[in-house]
Amino acid sequence: MEPSDLPVPPASPRRRYPIRRATIPLVGIVLAWLVAAYPLFHSPPLGQPSRVDAVIVLAGAALERLPEGERLVEEGYAPLLVLSSTGLPGNASTDQLCRTGSDVPTLCFSPDPLTTRGEARAIARLARDHGWDEVLVVTSRYHALRALTHLQQCSSTSVGMVGTVPDVTAVRWIGHAVEETVGLAAAWMRPACGSAI
Repeated sequence: MEPSDLPVPPASPRRRYPIRRATIPLVGIVLAWLVAAYPLFHSPPLGQPSRVDAVIVLAGAALERLPEGERLVEEGYAPLLVLSSTGLPGNASTDQLCRTGSDVPTLCFSPDPLTTRGEARAIARLARDHGWDEVLVVTSRYHALRALTHLQQCSSTSVGMVGTVPDVTAVRWIGHAVEETVGLAAAWMRPACGSAI
């Protein structure tokens, strides 16, 4: 009898469906994360803007964020527009405004490092140096929770968040949500500031 003529024993049910057994819990975990991520990064709880000492626009997505910051100052929510200037492509219109000036009183700063953590530290120093009690911070909705976490780690200044709505596809939104989840976990494990500046 040749080896090919030997009967093949039936595979046990456990060996027959190992991928399915691993896939079902994985799909459950991904779905649970999506359910949790949606309110945190797509529709975060943001209050209504109120009168503050400064409106601060975080770097990146400048075509989306900068107009909102300018609108808030023009409508009287604050006497000063504060801009994070980075020299990066996604911040070109903000950087241009820092070079040429604006119709509203503007203060520009360059965070070091060029991250949300760096911005939080710089904003905390500005708030301390200028005596700001309350600020509004403009960023994309998906970024609001992580930015607020960093800012609260660095400053005792009252921070209100204004979330702009990015024009992104569902796939891109998921990418942002993954990035923000990782960034938020890192913010909790390694705070941007050990104590308020």
